[in-house]
Amino acid sequence: MNARWIASPVLLLFTLYTGWTLMIAEQSLLAFGLDLLSRPDTAQVVIDLYVMAGLGCIWMANDQCQRGGSLLGVLPYLVLTALFVSLGPLLYIVVKGLAQRPGA
Repeated sequence: MNARWIASPVLLLFTLYTGWTLMIAEQSLLAFGLDLLSRPDTAQVVIDLYVMAGLGCIWMANDQCQRGGSLLGVLPYLVLTALFVSLGPLLYIVVKGLAQRPGA
C-alpha cells in the first residue's frame, strides 16, 4: 500500500488538531514544553518523543541523500520535526513518498 494514502489523512487531521490546540492554548508552546519537562513522568514522555524525532530526522536525511538530494532539501522537514515532532516526517512522506529499495 502506498504510504502517502496513510500519511495524508493523518497529516491533515493532526495538523488541524495541532492548529486548534495552539489557538485555544492559554500558554505558549515553549512554556508548555518547559512545564512538561518540570516533572519526571511527563519529561520521560517528552524525551521519548524527541528520541523518536531524532531517529525520524536521521531517516529523512539518509533518504534524501539516497535520492541524490542535498541536506538543504530536507531542512524544512527537520525544522518542522524539531517544533512539532511527527508533522515533519508525515509531511516528508506525503511530499516525497517512501523510496523504493532495490529488490523490494
